[in-house]
Amino acid sequence: MTLVPGLRSQVHIMVEMEDTAKKIGSGDVPVLATPRLLALAEAATVRAVEQHLAPGETSVGTRVELEHLAASPLGAHVEIGVELTEVDGRRLVFAFEAHDRHAVVGRGTVERVVVDRAKFLAASERRRLEERSDQSEGRRRHMANEPPHEVRP
Repeated sequence: MTLVPGLRSQVHIMVEMEDTAKKIGSGDVPVLATPRLLALAEAATVRAVEQHLAPGETSVGTRVELEHLAASPLGAHVEIGVELTEVDGRRLVFAFEAHDRHAVVGRGTVERVVVDRAKFLAASERRRLEERSDQSEGRRRHMANEPPHEVRP
């Protein structure tokens, strides 16, 4: 892994209905949704480091801080720029800023951690199986605690 502060990436979009708070469900207005702005910032962080990771490595998001400063209406062109500002072992910190043609519309930080993809997916699968087992056990306990149903002829 050869990650150093200063790596940059950008994502550009034109706000469409699928990007809006109304469509995503985070509000009822047709402007760029805050969750969509965050997803775009995260996508830019992934793009910034993807060519610098060792084979079998990926990065996963662990922390975000976001200020959504202005609404971007349908048709607005938004550019999200990210810069890797800190590398602390496997921990990566990015600053991002989003602009439309008129103003800064958002800014914040995204933290990611570099992980071994296979180990990460194996751990995720173990958690999924544990969750499934816990749900089955919960159903069995619930059924065992139910009073017998009265059967009438």
